[in-house]
Amino acid sequence: MRNFWQDLPRPFFALAPMEDVTDAAFRRLIAKYGKPHVFFTEFTSADGLALADEKGQRNLRKGLEYSEAERPIVAQLFSSSPQYMEQGAAIARELGFDGVDINMGCPVNEVVNQHCGAALIKDPARAREIIRATTRGAGDLPVSVKTRLGYHEDELDTWLPELLAEEPAVVTIHARTRKEMSAVPARWERVAAAVKIRDSLKSKTLIVGNGDVVDLKDASNKAAATGCDGVMLGRAIYGNPWLFADRDTSPTREEHIRALIEHIGLFQEHMSGFVNDALMKKHFKAYISGWDNAKELRMQLMDAASLNEAKSLLAAELGI
Repeated sequence: MRNFWQDLPRPFFALAPMEDVTDAAFRRLIAKYGKPHVFFTEFTSADGLALADEKGQRNLRKGLEYSEAERPIVAQLFSSSPQYMEQGAAIARELGFDGVDINMGCPVNEVVNQHCGAALIKDPARAREIIRATTRGAGDLPVSVKTRLGYHEDELDTWLPELLAEEPAVVTIHARTRKEMSAVPARWERVAAAVKIRDSLKSKTLIVGNGDVVDLKDASNKAAATGCDGVMLGRAIYGNPWLFADRDTSPTREEHIRALIEHIGLFQEHMSGFVNDALMKKHFKAYISGWDNAKELRMQLMDAASLNEAKSLLAAELGI
């Protein structure tokens, strides 16, 4: 097995998979300005990869595009079907990914109602079957799992051993239950508990913590406090492609504007025509804030008729 995870420093820092955020365009920008130790794709439907028509396949595979600068990069898939997860993992292997991750934590109703994501916490037997099937499809690629503490309540003490029994390379623990969504603070003491469970079972699986991590210093502190092998950062990346660069100084207004112009250009190059251009607007507030007249500029950007107009407004702000 080509298990790149074992070669990473301890602790290592990973970029969380976030739908409509960590797409091919944004990941390229992050790789340039501050590369994490591990990238993940947005989550992709294994059912779609197995069943979609030619047009659907093009769109799904567009979401799985990546650049060599992003390695190691892991394809995150979701399904309630072992058969389709096996097929999806085989496709990920063919596409040259460095690993395959199984989403067993997504809390949104659309996913849970398909018995996917966090719904698998309620069905450990099927979850284990899916890990085995994914491992078959992945061949020599390492398989990992991203999950939560439990569904309605904290079930870590019984749920984690079920996962560890299948010997995945990594288990990432989002330190909340599905019921809690992101409405309560992440409970990092439960990540420490996950490490103890792993150690008591003499498992070689790496434990990664996730939830409410604001920067690399915070990530390092949480790793030291819990003993976890790595930390996954998510929402802190909004408007901050420098997150993993561990800079001594905060990015300037000009740097934010120039990065947003570049981000828009990458989005137009890699995503326009496959997703709605309006998705790019969710990044505007994150980039354009914290200085005089930022709100006015942000409102102009939101009202822009096109992404080209948005780039022109930003360029004018810099006098270029």
